[in-house]
Amino acid sequence: QVQLVESGGGLVQAGGSLRLSCAASGSTLRWLNMGWFRQAPGKEREFVAFINWSGGSTYYADSVKGRFTISRDNAKNTLYLQMNSLKPEDTAVYYCASARETITLPTTSNDYTNWGQGTQVTVFS
Repeated sequence: QVQLVESGGGLVQAGGSLRLSCAASGSTLRWLNMGWFRQAPGKEREFVAFINWSGGSTYYADSVKGRFTISRDNAKNTLYLQMNSLKPEDTAVYYCASARETITLPTTSNDYTNWGQGTQVTVFS
């Protein structure tokens, strides 16, 4: 079973950028479809972005489309989320997760199995 650890979160001014990383250990990410989610205080966890195992297919929530980019480096066993033009409403704990193999386009929490511990992103205006 793959273990996932997120990093790269922090405090950033609105309009700034951050790049989150999700490092895998215990198993390879190479054949796994992966996603990013986020959870703001008092809110449910929400889908942010998806990438398939090869990196050839991506999908984004409307709220981040055009600002966030999901990518992966299978050789480094790492998933990334580049976040540009950040807004205060992007403030949340961000999680990476591996998707269930049977789901073609996983966009809900139940579509994912292994989760990291999360990394805090705080955007101030």
